[in-house]
Amino acid sequence: MFYKYIQLFALLLTPWFVQSQSIEGYVFEMNQRDTVALPGVNIYWEGTQKGTVSDGKGYFRLKAGEHTHYLIFSFVGYENDTLHVHAGEGTVRHIMVNNLNLDEVEVRTRAKTAFVSRLSTVNTTHISTGELQRAACCNLSESFETSASVDVSYSDAVTGAKQIEMLGLSGIYTQMMAENMPNLRGLATSFGLGYIPGSWMESIQVSKGTSSVLNGYESISGQINVEFKKPATSERLFINLYQNHLGRSEFNFNTKWPVTKKLQTMLLGHVSRNGKSHDDNHDGFLDEPIYTQFNLFNRWDYHGDHFEAQFGIKAMQESRKGGQSTYDADKTRDENNGYGIEINTQRFESFLKTGFISRSRPATSLGIQQQLSFHRLGSFFGLRDYDAEQLSYYANALYQSFIVNTRHTYTTGASLTLDRYEEQLNDSIFSRREVVPGVFFQYTYSDGEKINLIAGLRADHHNTFGTFFTPRLHLRYNFNAHTILRLSAGKGFRSANVLAENISLLASGKRIVFLNEPTMEEAWNFGINLSKHIDIANRELTISLDAYRTSFVNQVLVDRDSDISSIRIYNLEGQSRSNSLQLEANYELLKGLDVTAAYRLNDVKMTFGGELLEKPMVNRHKALLSLSYVTALKKWQFDFTTQFNGQTRLPGTESNPEIHQMPPVSPAFTIFNAQITKYFRKWSLYLGGENLTNFKQDHPLIAAEKPFGSHFDSGMIWGPVTGIKVYAGLRFSIE
Repeated sequence: MFYKYIQLFALLLTPWFVQSQSIEGYVFEMNQRDTVALPGVNIYWEGTQKGTVSDGKGYFRLKAGEHTHYLIFSFVGYENDTLHVHAGEGTVRHIMVNNLNLDEVEVRTRAKTAFVSRLSTVNTTHISTGELQRAACCNLSESFETSASVDVSYSDAVTGAKQIEMLGLSGIYTQMMAENMPNLRGLATSFGLGYIPGSWMESIQVSKGTSSVLNGYESISGQINVEFKKPATSERLFINLYQNHLGRSEFNFNTKWPVTKKLQTMLLGHVSRNGKSHDDNHDGFLDEPIYTQFNLFNRWDYHGDHFEAQFGIKAMQESRKGGQSTYDADKTRDENNGYGIEINTQRFESFLKTGFISRSRPATSLGIQQQLSFHRLGSFFGLRDYDAEQLSYYANALYQSFIVNTRHTYTTGASLTLDRYEEQLNDSIFSRREVVPGVFFQYTYSDGEKINLIAGLRADHHNTFGTFFTPRLHLRYNFNAHTILRLSAGKGFRSANVLAENISLLASGKRIVFLNEPTMEEAWNFGINLSKHIDIANRELTISLDAYRTSFVNQVLVDRDSDISSIRIYNLEGQSRSNSLQLEANYELLKGLDVTAAYRLNDVKMTFGGELLEKPMVNRHKALLSLSYVTALKKWQFDFTTQFNGQTRLPGTESNPEIHQMPPVSPAFTIFNAQITKYFRKWSLYLGGENLTNFKQDHPLIAAEKPFGSHFDSGMIWGPVTGIKVYAGLRFSIE
């Protein structure tokens, strides 16, 4: 190991010396009577695993052999060629001419629908369309039912807002991305998971811990990136219909068409509505809000020889109403009319991504990302009014190339984030501007065998909080082809948007008190992942062990423990940390039957009012078992998932009158979900059920009979509010 690092530093400091001890050249193939560059050829020294792969121009470079002078050229469709070469002989030019005549071979295999690539340096789970269709997956918030790493739950019992959790921390510490650009920030935090329809998504990447510095400084506990369908790879026409027995209806479509040979466009649409009110627990409040959402997305993709561009524009409008079933929107809002909730949202987004590929230097490119978004929110909760607007602009320029050879690559660039917030809570107005320019540099090393290293550093300047530095490091080490170790360490920062991120607090009778001005949140995250791949009965068992620790230097706390009559918001004074341990196993138990089993332990503590306490509303124990069976020729698919949720500490209510008190901890409970899918040539039918045991939290609202009183609280939610849901749907596609 030490010897390899000596080699690395020598390579960086004396590139002219390394070049003199290297072999470089080009690989070609015969095309009629001309030679054409041949990319992807494996080139290695005889009797070793030391080698490289030719690039798009057929170019290659690798270190001179230590005990051999025979270079092997290997490529599918050709016999292996062997050349006798020495360092210093000049540029090698080799033509692959000995074609192999291959008999027709049919290969059938089932790709995993959720996996961690062995080649990935960062611990990232890739969730494909196949995994998303194992459940109804109407939007992003419903995409993690079969995931052991991401938890999704309701943030309160009346608004329908959903929140995610990673490594025991709230979703605000997970950076949300859309095609590698920050998204769903600020005002979109509380309801944003519902703004991305499930049928629009091509894949999701879930990364644990701090991620790359290329995407900003905001990732602390993880990163979730959504890749949308693209004209080059999507269906010509796709339609999805969904209906559940509680009154929720969905209609989704996407279609594409070429404009020219290099330019294509695509249109994606979504309509969702829940028009049926129900109060199954008889507390006087609707169990789910009535809502209507319209969503439209048009994108354009251009692919030239050395230039690529993507442009898109989205528009979304949503209206949701909830509260007491007796509330009448046509009457005056007062205590005699009942407790009403209404949230109206308009959101517009536009992005432009351009890429320039170097003509003269391989593996070199320049990319520019730009995104503009506008978000307007108008709402009231009982007698509380909350209106807000956010205008944001994001730009990121990235230049990528290599040092000496492609084992040493780097990406450098600059970014700019602009945010303008206008918020009004009753008569209080909050306005602020955030301007954050930044620069970054990331170095990547790969020896082609065992070690991959990513080291990055960025510097940003916030117009309010000043200059700060974000270092991040990722290391992947292959003990062998079946055992992989990943290490990560880094820092993350974020500017808190307290009201927008905790909008469910407004549906409460408690006063909201700011004890001081919120400052920049700052935390360190350290992680280790060990994965083992074992071949059993010609099928692979994958076992993965994760351990992560997050330590906050500063955090904006929402304290619901110190004072029963108020919600206190203040900067951390003391410790705040999260430890998360997860064990996961994946195996194809029988032909067509995939099994995933996982267990997670969370240990999360924060200092509230000078006392280090367990963070409320976080399950200490979590377990998941997921089964998916696909019949031969994929005629039928059967999916079943069960989730065990352990106890969680609840904020103290002992100062309330006895009738409004809750136990100090919630009970453990288990949820069962299942779905059956029947496949036809161009369409499929699916029938499923969620929460099949009909488990519901008793009394999710405190003091529901007096919603305008000081004891009313809708945020003590630890389990499902609604019981069993039965749904059916249809998917139709033309490739």
